[in-house]
Amino acid sequence: MPEKRNYLLGYGERLTAPVEIASGGGEKKPPYTFGEARSRLAPMLQSAAVVLGALPEKACPNGQAVATITLHPEYYAKSYYPGGFLREAGLRTVGSRAKTITPEQRSRGREPEEAVTTELFVAGPRDSFHRLADQIPSWEAASPAAKQLASIEKVSALEAEERMRPLKKAKGKLPLEIVLHASESRRDRFILAGFKAYLEELELEPDLERIFFAGQLCFLRLRATEREAHQVARFSFLRVLREMPKLRTTHPVLRGSLPRPRACTLPEEGALDPNLRVAVFDGGLPETSPLTAWADAMETPGIGESHPDLLWHGETVTSALLFGSVRSRAERPLCRVDHHRVLDKNSEKDPFELYEVLERVKSVLEQRRYEFVNLSLGPTLAVDDDDVHAWTAVLDEHLSDGAGLVSIAAGNTGEEPEDPVLQNWRVQVPSDCVNGLTVGASDRCGETWARAPYSSRGPGRSPGIVKPDLVTFGGSHHEPFWVFDPDTPGRLLATGGTSYATPAALRSGLAVRAHLGTVLSPLAIKALLIHRTDPGGHSRDDVGWGRLPEDMDDLVLCPDGSVRVVYQDEITAARYRRIHVPLPQGGLTGKVEITATFCFATPVDPEHPGNYTKSGLSVVFRPNRSKFAKDDAVHPKSESFFQPKNLYPTEQQLRGDAHKWETCLHASKRKLAKSLDGPVFDIHYNARADGRDDVRAERIHYALVITIDAPKVKDLYDRVVRTYRAQLQPLTPVLEIPVRPGAG
Repeated sequence: MPEKRNYLLGYGERLTAPVEIASGGGEKKPPYTFGEARSRLAPMLQSAAVVLGALPEKACPNGQAVATITLHPEYYAKSYYPGGFLREAGLRTVGSRAKTITPEQRSRGREPEEAVTTELFVAGPRDSFHRLADQIPSWEAASPAAKQLASIEKVSALEAEERMRPLKKAKGKLPLEIVLHASESRRDRFILAGFKAYLEELELEPDLERIFFAGQLCFLRLRATEREAHQVARFSFLRVLREMPKLRTTHPVLRGSLPRPRACTLPEEGALDPNLRVAVFDGGLPETSPLTAWADAMETPGIGESHPDLLWHGETVTSALLFGSVRSRAERPLCRVDHHRVLDKNSEKDPFELYEVLERVKSVLEQRRYEFVNLSLGPTLAVDDDDVHAWTAVLDEHLSDGAGLVSIAAGNTGEEPEDPVLQNWRVQVPSDCVNGLTVGASDRCGETWARAPYSSRGPGRSPGIVKPDLVTFGGSHHEPFWVFDPDTPGRLLATGGTSYATPAALRSGLAVRAHLGTVLSPLAIKALLIHRTDPGGHSRDDVGWGRLPEDMDDLVLCPDGSVRVVYQDEITAARYRRIHVPLPQGGLTGKVEITATFCFATPVDPEHPGNYTKSGLSVVFRPNRSKFAKDDAVHPKSESFFQPKNLYPTEQQLRGDAHKWETCLHASKRKLAKSLDGPVFDIHYNARADGRDDVRAERIHYALVITIDAPKVKDLYDRVVRTYRAQLQPLTPVLEIPVRPGAG
């Protein structure tokens, strides 16, 4: 008799339903009285007006300028957006960023303490700041705009140095990346025209032919000396000026002694699922590559000549996707690969090639909708807490509907010096994508492992604080990653890097897709991968949620005393949904552990890094339907499940509602069986745009994976299947996969 296999249960969304939950709170006690707020802000506005008035006329196109308004930390939430004040002042928001401050006062007489808040970038006529400073002393407390004065901690004008990132010393002109507060809309054309005129006055020539827009930001290129750069940074609508980042090197990260190459033959069969296609963006595949039996080499429009080093990288990355790290033999590939060459001989030499490569990637993704994509390249640029790069924004927007899974290399800068300013050891752009899957590298297979020293570390930006999302084997000197040698067919080469961990991780997701068919969406597969990670006692910054399992059975099968269920659903903005945790009839005994992973896809606001995700989920856990906090309570007593402290490494990075805007929530909770009676999760979809409420937002897709472990109930799986036979269904294979997903 064949061994019984308890497959993952699907269609958990049948155990969900809308629910009405009243929300709201008491009246907020302001930190300042109206009189205090009025007297504080008037001189700040006057000072800002003086600084803005000293700017060159052409630095303020159409007589407009940008200043900053820092909200009091008690008013950072989207519901306290000071829209009335801004309208009265004739100002508009063009962006924002998170900022850590110590306010002058707190409400209810509490001692001031350091906290994270929001700094708004606001634009308007220069004279509006003088006018507002003159008018505020005469405002009456009853007006809506006046009531919002207490929410403002500071008003100031930005100095040029605040817009600049450190530049290296150089005698000649530096290649610079300029980011402006300007969208692609007709409304903002005056900003680009004004910037061009300002640069002409400085005798500089911007590259306005090759501009990249992302949200309300404009990215462009410029060459200037360090001295000229300081003058450029005086342009009022300039968001940030930095040295143009280069593309990450495609050379191997492991140096020194590695095992000698060894012989290995390629399989003769075609892909297990020839209809499953994956896009790889990299350095290309040589026409003579033996991997073309499973991979199609594609040239992107306008691409220049190839380069041997880039072809080498492209072929080894493709090998990692097709076969994982090859050990004794190469198994039959899971899928076919479309390898799009986006790098050419200029990619590593031309400092401005960064945008060309992104345009090639974007063009392919717009023309053909791939469900699975591998990206083992990107800028040599660490995640920036204050600014979102075009690479990140473009990929996040592409993935905002949850219909695709892009596996992105975290980068190989983990051994960079601990520079507190540059922080080059942090995950590299675009692996700060909130809708992608960021992959770091572990140094070994087996039980004893750690982060590979070269693998870039977290934290990411908030939201998106847990980066990388996960790690998987990427090779080390102790145990290299084995790929097919591009220079010698039939031979394996020892190497390592997150460039190889990334396709190996995606291969795990592809194994699930090939094994179970299309029943699970890419978003659900992402949730399942994260759900099954094991941190192994390592820090969150090093390994994200943890390391992927090496055996596919750990992804799709439930052991004795355990049951795992996948939910795939949608939710409407400002609505609540109740999700039932499937416990069997008759109850359980002993201790029970519930592990849950939520993943959702979201549109983004690149100009608002601190409020980057437009969607968020508030989740509460109600373990017992018969216990209520008060006698007149409508819904059972709730308790926290996804603790913010489990997300954030330090309290300084914790903002009161920040965890609600993370696109991935993952946690476990242990309870006595007798304390569980009809447990549920209640979720609420929060929506925002430009950092303020947005009840018109579209529905979002989410995926949830729940595992219930009850060691004393060996037949838990069968009991759940019997209890919910009309709703849940085992996800049985459509195709047998005879390989481990991460390695051949």
